[in-house]
Amino acid sequence: MDNIFDYKTDTAWCPGCGNFGLRKIVMSALAELEIKKESLVFVSGIGQAAKAPQYLDVNYFNGLHGRSLPPAAGIKAANPNLTVVVESGDGDMYGEGGNHFIHAIRRNPDITVIVHDNMVYGLTKGQASPTTRKGMKTPIQVNGVFEEPINPLALAISLDASFVARGSVGEMEKTKEIIKAAIKHRGFSLVDVFQACVTFNKLNTHKWFKENTYVIDESHNPRDRQAAFSKALESSPWPLGVFYINENKPVFEEELAPYASGDRKPLYMRARGEGLIKELLSAKK
Repeated sequence: MDNIFDYKTDTAWCPGCGNFGLRKIVMSALAELEIKKESLVFVSGIGQAAKAPQYLDVNYFNGLHGRSLPPAAGIKAANPNLTVVVESGDGDMYGEGGNHFIHAIRRNPDITVIVHDNMVYGLTKGQASPTTRKGMKTPIQVNGVFEEPINPLALAISLDASFVARGSVGEMEKTKEIIKAAIKHRGFSLVDVFQACVTFNKLNTHKWFKENTYVIDESHNPRDRQAAFSKALESSPWPLGVFYINENKPVFEEELAPYASGDRKPLYMRARGEGLIKELLSAKK
C-alpha cells in the first residue's frame, strides 16, 4: 500500500544518496504514528537535506540558510496543536544555524529536529562541514581538515536538551523508532542521523557508517545526564540510540500561553509598573 506521505516526484539527489533512505524512514514513522496531514508542518533551511520536505506530501516552510528553527518555534507557538518537524543538514543546522540551535535548545519548543549528518556540505560541492572529521581532504581543505569537528549530541546534552538521539540510515528500523519517540516527546527533540554523501564524501561511506557505529544496549539509562554525556563523547565506534531524555523541562509555547490568555501581566508591565505605563498611555491621548 502506498504511503500517504509519499509525494511522487523527481528529486535532485544523487543516485545512492543517504537522503533517500532517510526519506523512507521519515515517511514510515509518520504513517505509523497516524499523524494527520492537516496537523503536520515541516520546516527546513537550505541544502540537499533541506530539500527533503519538498519530496514529502506535507505542509512545509522552506526558510533561509541556517534559519529553520526560529520559524519552526514560531509556528508551534502560534498553533500548539500542530506537530512541527524540522529537517535539515549538518551544515545548515550546526554551521549557519549554530546560534539558533543553541538557543532553541534553551527555549525548549515542542518540535522535532532531524539532522541529515553526512559530514560534508553536499549542496555547495563538498566543503568541510562542522561535523567533518579531522584529516579529510576536500576541494577547499586541500591539505586536510585541521579543526576539531563539533559534537552536536554532547553540545545538546550540555544545554539540557530534553531529547537527544542519534540514528543511521544503515539501521533503518532502529532509526524509525527513534524518530517516532522524538515526535511523541514533549519538548525539543534532536535526532542526528548518519547518512552518506556518495558524491562528495568518499571517506564516510555507507559501509564506513555501518562498520563504525553500534546500537546502545538497554543498560544505558537515558535519564542519567552524566552517563548520557559520557556516551555522547564516544567515537570509533559511534553509539546509536536515545542518549538523553528530560521530561520535566518547561516547554516554550506552554510558558507563553498564560501571557497570551491574559492570565499574567506582560513582561514590560511587570518591569516598569502599571502606573507608569498608564501614565504614558494617557499622555499620548
